[in-house]
Amino acid sequence: MQKLVTSLWFVDCAEEAVKFYVAIFKNSHIKRILRYSEAGPEPVGKVMSIDFQLEGQDFLAINSSAEFRFSPAISLVVNCVDQAEMDAIWEQLAADPNQGQCGWLEDKYGLSWQIVTPQAIDLIASPNPAKAAAVAQAMFAMKKLDLEALQRAHDAA
Repeated sequence: MQKLVTSLWFVDCAEEAVKFYVAIFKNSHIKRILRYSEAGPEPVGKVMSIDFQLEGQDFLAINSSAEFRFSPAISLVVNCVDQAEMDAIWEQLAADPNQGQCGWLEDKYGLSWQIVTPQAIDLIASPNPAKAAAVAQAMFAMKKLDLEALQRAHDAA
């Protein structure tokens, strides 16, 4: 049992969203779907919650008609191995692949994601302040992260 589980509130689309996420990430699956009963407050048989895993991480999807929306103040970080994986995840997750900022995107359900690699984090965390600043400046101009451009900014500083 995972001690801490992220709970995600969906407005009448939890099952669709969870199936979307599970299809994108390897090592992911739906563990259990609970449905509303006669006890309410939603119609009998409607999905109430879904326990699922993405890349081995446990999540709980709540499904309700009550209006609670996601905020960019909370996001899920996807640590990718390389540019190709970042590109693939970005294209699959982004509601609009031309939107986003600094590797952040919003999916069609309103959930925010950060698509990164350890290499990008290492570049922006350079112990050389001039190199770190150059990488940060380059990153702030990007939507999806571009590792080659970040490396060029680092090397040029």
